[in-house]
Amino acid sequence: MPTDSNSPATRRSIRSTRTEERRLRRRPVLVLSTLTTAFVIAASATAMTPAPQDAQAETTAPAIALASFSRTLPDSLTDGVATSAPQSEIRSTLDEAKAAVAASTDVTADIAASKLDVGTKDTTVSTDGLAKAVDELESVSALPLLLDTRDATEAVEAEVATVTEKTSALRGRLDAAVEKEKERVAEEKRKAEAAKKAAAEKKAAEEAAQASASRSASSSSGSSSSGSSSSSSSSSSAAPSSGGTSAAAAKATARAMLGDYGWGDDQYSCLVSLWNKESGWNYRASNPSSGAYGIPQALPGSKMGSVASDWRTNPATQIAWGFGYIDSRYGSPCGAWGHSQSAGWY
Repeated sequence: MPTDSNSPATRRSIRSTRTEERRLRRRPVLVLSTLTTAFVIAASATAMTPAPQDAQAETTAPAIALASFSRTLPDSLTDGVATSAPQSEIRSTLDEAKAAVAASTDVTADIAASKLDVGTKDTTVSTDGLAKAVDELESVSALPLLLDTRDATEAVEAEVATVTEKTSALRGRLDAAVEKEKERVAEEKRKAEAAKKAAAEKKAAEEAAQASASRSASSSSGSSSSGSSSSSSSSSSAAPSSGGTSAAAAKATARAMLGDYGWGDDQYSCLVSLWNKESGWNYRASNPSSGAYGIPQALPGSKMGSVASDWRTNPATQIAWGFGYIDSRYGSPCGAWGHSQSAGWY
């Protein structure tokens, strides 16, 4: 399986190998540096030692030459030895470390403030290793000419990568938990609104049914108290004149009854058009194919018996039943007429 050269584990392995190589190569350099320092000290001591009077002039020049003596080191000792990291790189690495610590602190605080379940109990990122690496880098960078800062710099970079990786994982968990919470709140709101709407519709339907039943009972009572099936209406205020079974008399009865249902004169024209189409306002109109009967063309006609038993001969009884039907199904004569125009029936 191919190795991912960009993964944190691979980078740490490469850095560890390089560190060990530099440590092994640095040993001869340290030895040579020690020897060089010893030569310099010896030369300085020699230069300060008083010379005999007769030989002082001859030894002055060699003493100076010894103090400044230098010789190129063999390639076998210096080849491949790493140099110290530039100060700019050290500063940049320390800034990255500071930013990584701040990010890890922020994500822990954000999780605590959200009070959400992010799927893990450990919501902190350990920065102890990073802090130790930073301390070491700051110590060796104080003497960049004597100590190699490359190893310390790379150690900080490795710890920054580890802290950043763990911080990013926690941040991803928090983002997912926030989105899940938003979806939950939106769903609860939708359900609450749907329940509220359903309750309002149910209440309106119940009130409409009660109102319709009340009007039907009132019409039935008025019709039952009438002594004449040809001259009395189911509503005392809407009773036609004697012999009022004509289309004109039926229309007058209907117009007088509109107010009992809360309808205004604006509904009257729709009602006239509707029942002109259905029966021509003939209380004896009968459809031989369907069995519909009367001015409202009740199907079957016996349905109008729920208002009064004289439904076959009394236009007022038929109109009262027709109004109840229109109110319960369409809300108004214009509503029924609109449906009749689009569907051909009501």
